[in-house]
Amino acid sequence: MELSENTINDVFRNRANKYGNRLAIEKKMKGVWHSATWNEYYERARSTGLGLQSLGVGKGDMVAILSENRLEWLYTDMGTLGIGAVVIPVYPTLVAEEIGYILNNSGAKAIVVENKGQLKKVLEIVDKCPALEKIVVMEEQDAQGHKKVMSFNALMELGRKKHSEDPTLFEKLSIKVTDDDLATIVYTSGTTGLPKGAMISHGNIFWVVKSLDAVRPHYATDKDCTAPFLPLSHVFERIPGHFYGMYCGITSSYIESIDTLLADFEEKRPTMVLAVPRVCEKVYQKIISQVHEQSPFKQKVFRWGQGIGNQISQLRENHKAIPLLLKVKYKLAYMIIFKKLQDKLGGRVTWMTAAGAPTAPEIIRFFNAAGITVIQGYGMTETTAPATMQSLGDYRIGTAGKPIPGQDIKIAEDGEILIKGGNVIKGYWKLPEETAEAFTPDGYFMSGDIGMFDEGGNLLITDRKKDLIITSGGKNIAPQKIEGLFKSDPLFTQFVCIGEMKKYLTGLCNINLEEAERIANEEGITFSQREDLLDNPQMLKIIQQHVDACNKHLAKYETIKNIRIVKNEFTQSSGELTPSLKLKRKVVLQKYKHLIEEMYDKEAVDELYNK
Repeated sequence: MELSENTINDVFRNRANKYGNRLAIEKKMKGVWHSATWNEYYERARSTGLGLQSLGVGKGDMVAILSENRLEWLYTDMGTLGIGAVVIPVYPTLVAEEIGYILNNSGAKAIVVENKGQLKKVLEIVDKCPALEKIVVMEEQDAQGHKKVMSFNALMELGRKKHSEDPTLFEKLSIKVTDDDLATIVYTSGTTGLPKGAMISHGNIFWVVKSLDAVRPHYATDKDCTAPFLPLSHVFERIPGHFYGMYCGITSSYIESIDTLLADFEEKRPTMVLAVPRVCEKVYQKIISQVHEQSPFKQKVFRWGQGIGNQISQLRENHKAIPLLLKVKYKLAYMIIFKKLQDKLGGRVTWMTAAGAPTAPEIIRFFNAAGITVIQGYGMTETTAPATMQSLGDYRIGTAGKPIPGQDIKIAEDGEILIKGGNVIKGYWKLPEETAEAFTPDGYFMSGDIGMFDEGGNLLITDRKKDLIITSGGKNIAPQKIEGLFKSDPLFTQFVCIGEMKKYLTGLCNINLEEAERIANEEGITFSQREDLLDNPQMLKIIQQHVDACNKHLAKYETIKNIRIVKNEFTQSSGELTPSLKLKRKVVLQKYKHLIEEMYDKEAVDELYNK
């Protein structure tokens, strides 16, 4: 019988005792898998935690982690939590100045960095961070350059020495941690101005874990395995992925990189996948692009199979019986079309998430038809990730599902989603005024999102409160619906709707150069490099035809009257996307202000209305 559990520390100790020498975690590095059993995982985390304690890190002290996903990230996370200290995840894409702000704002006593690239950033600002006492480098050969620098191996050796002196110390420290203690401070991304540190307690984390466990049927069991690729720095991968996965006893095989995702999936054959909508969209667009390269007959067969798949998906969604003839047709369609998608993901995936932003229904139904139930949900850093989730036994495409067990959600008069529950943070680190402004007088967190409940109790997210476009004619327009429609077309990789206080809507877009090349070859358009197509008059005419096709599905006031192509792709490193691949709308609007002004200057307006 397992001992009682009140924190993730208790869970970690119990699972290590339960599963012992079974594989717990592994990570692919330079083509080689590095692994740890549950016993090894616990020993290495304990050594890391006690090593930090040897350096003077105590309960309530801050330890930052600046690294891509790797096993040392997990050892640092669980070791730090085990000694009662507080973990500060830092996105590895941040620049030195941003890292310096987080270190100083949190008062971090130590930071664990991945390699010389990340170390270089910290060394640029180390003299401006008076609280920072130690910099630990995961890559042994990179641990040099400053008196405060030491290697990760040396840190663990300190911890092992400490353990030999007192074999019960780590357990005593971890048991002393209570649900009221602060576990982690996660700095919010994707907004303008300085980031705010969301204070997540051990109680917040464990509340989410227990709430997800209360959903039936279970999302996961100890027979499941996953291949994570989202950053552990993000609350979504760390809480429902890492911590809930630990609670269930799953095996996690962290892939090498996004570039090796499909190859790693085929090798490790995960049974479930935590993903964001952009990943689903890319996979879908890739398949559609490949279909367009096939013969007219094969394209016709694909459309037939897709139609069968949609019927099957809709019947399953509505809990209706599938007619015998349709079952026969679907079996054929599955073998011809959908099995290829399943095989690409390893052949065993039963469900995956598409959380964090809207996903086009046709994309979800395509995955569902392949036997991969796409689960949507809703949450944010301030709710320790999930606030609502669809269940495997009851989902409605286009909704964010029902509130997770114990979650209290209501809709304000202006449509804002208000949230209360054990997963909601107590506030922002050192920001009492901002904390007070984030809550209603009766204690509900004000999400900043607009939504409503459908007749089945599922939450519908219509838009961000601050992202609603109000045209000069007074129309309130939700841009995400329009953007989702355009992104379901393989030609557009990104689309940003513009129109605040304007007479009409316009758009900024990224073009999928692979799809543009395919179309150019099909239409006999000559070019030297793919990039040249973005200035080719024939291709621009075709792009406009795709805009016109999308506009047919929109109300007149929602149609896009003009577009500008942003030739460089929106990325995390260039600042337009958050680490979870969500669009930083304000950044885009500011960065490409000149293109937006072009679409609304007098000549453009006159040309538009004189057509």
